[in-house]
Amino acid sequence: MAEKIDLFRRALAGASRAIAKDPEVEVVFASDNAPASGKTARVPSPGPALEPKLVAEARGAADSAALRLRYHDARLHARVAPMDVEARGVFDALETARVEALGARAMGGVKDNLAQLTEARVRGDAIVRARNAEEVPLSTAVGLIARERLTGEAPPRAAAAGLKLVSDWIEKKAAAELDALALTLDDQAAFAKLSRRLLEDLDLAAGEDQLDDESPDSGDDAEGEEGGSEDTAEQSDEGDPGGGDVEMRGEQVEDQNAEGDSSEEMEAGEDEAPAGDDYSESVFAAPSRRNWDLSPETDYKAFTTRFDEIVEAGDLCDEEELGRLRAYLDQQMAGLQNVVTRLANRLQRRLMAQQARSWDFDQEEGLLDAARLARVVVSPGHSLSYKIERDTEFRDTVVSLLIDNSGSMRGRPIAIAAICGDILARTLERCGVSTEILGFTTRGWKGGQSREAWLTDGRPPNPGRLNDLRHIVYKRADEPYRRSRRNLGLMMREGLLKENIDGEALLWAHNRLVARPEERRILMVISDGAPVDDSTASANGGSYLERHLRQVIDWIEKRSTVELIAIGIGHDVTRYYSRAVTIMDADQLAGAMVEQLAQLFDMH
Repeated sequence: MAEKIDLFRRALAGASRAIAKDPEVEVVFASDNAPASGKTARVPSPGPALEPKLVAEARGAADSAALRLRYHDARLHARVAPMDVEARGVFDALETARVEALGARAMGGVKDNLAQLTEARVRGDAIVRARNAEEVPLSTAVGLIARERLTGEAPPRAAAAGLKLVSDWIEKKAAAELDALALTLDDQAAFAKLSRRLLEDLDLAAGEDQLDDESPDSGDDAEGEEGGSEDTAEQSDEGDPGGGDVEMRGEQVEDQNAEGDSSEEMEAGEDEAPAGDDYSESVFAAPSRRNWDLSPETDYKAFTTRFDEIVEAGDLCDEEELGRLRAYLDQQMAGLQNVVTRLANRLQRRLMAQQARSWDFDQEEGLLDAARLARVVVSPGHSLSYKIERDTEFRDTVVSLLIDNSGSMRGRPIAIAAICGDILARTLERCGVSTEILGFTTRGWKGGQSREAWLTDGRPPNPGRLNDLRHIVYKRADEPYRRSRRNLGLMMREGLLKENIDGEALLWAHNRLVARPEERRILMVISDGAPVDDSTASANGGSYLERHLRQVIDWIEKRSTVELIAIGIGHDVTRYYSRAVTIMDADQLAGAMVEQLAQLFDMH
């Protein structure tokens, strides 16, 4: 009998490889102890009797996993997915409906297997037990309706009653988007954009950005799938930021949680004037929404955001080159690591001291103080002593390090900034402080494609920002240091460092922090000069970018709960930031970073 099960598993794996078009796909039964990996599908075991119904469900699960591997780009999905839990559930259900519909429409056998899988999913879902609309999981209902639109398959009978409770409301709210889903079935980026509109129709995406036609993410995702055609057109020697390896859904949970805040779009960069600053502090204190519209009242604008991008560091070059760049960074660390490590250890001791447990002794109640039991033994008439733990004053904290990746940082400054970020991330991680490392530059010199679009439009006056932003995520706040270590080597890449538009980068980093759940948020900026972009300055005046930077800084310092500090390398940033320090030598950066953070933590 075991031989039959193993034979069935091998046949299932063969079919999955054929569907996924990947010879490395493996299938294991959920009851097995085999380790999971990105190309291992874990499916329910059909049991020793190979009951036909269970066999069909196992086939459906394997087909679904194979289709996901073939048609689903996990990085694109994570980048554009909403943060809200319920909205994310609906968004995921729509993507599942898309990849399974691609298989069901092309292969009749796969369609039958997926129908059995859907029956199995519904049996254990709350929709079969729902007595009113509030008890119906919206992700299940929308997923079933989308499945019917895309494949023509009616929902399982077991779900019919529950689905009826909400279907009229869903159809009334989002019928147009549901009808249009089939038109974007082969284009994940376009499908995701349509899904986000559907979420808005269902009142699940209020206050969140919309992936419009000039969204950096939608443009980059399409670019990643097509091989980065735009990058090859600009004057850059950088690698293609294509999409990377796709992982199975079952293996994505940790990665998606870590990347759930990556569906951002560029803030304060719309073709229309940004929103006003009539926000109270309570808005900043509520991290449940991304609040991408948070920006100061200013006349600053971008001519277009179509060519902007927010990109993962690992997407800008291949693994082999990233390894070489990290090795080069390690060589640079050789002469500086001991000094920086000593400073980091000092910071760690100060942080740990603030987090150390402290006790009040000789209390009437609490935990029994075992250290004072000897007194009772010596003097039996002596009462027992208790102790109570004091509440620590150390608040849950996140630190974001925003590093200027402009051309003037080339050489020693950028190397030391990368080294300091590396060691600071390790130090704060040991202290339980989340750390994010971000970089900002532009995709091209002297305007790139934004300037070309402006020239094509006849050079309208006062166009606003005329360059293509590139905002880089080296390490996410929820990502462990070991997984992002290699990314920091990217700063060593020749051709990465171009021009710097500080105001929008500062807003981007700030709004990422606002979305974080931590009670305390600290943003540290490392820069070696004022904003510089020749294209923007020549069309708008030399002080255009600097004026916007001052407005953003003033707004954050006066209106936001984010604590902002800055370190200028060879440049007096104290004329911009109220809490800042200027160093004349890049080698002083480590000491300045540690001292600034230590002072901040000592204040609380």
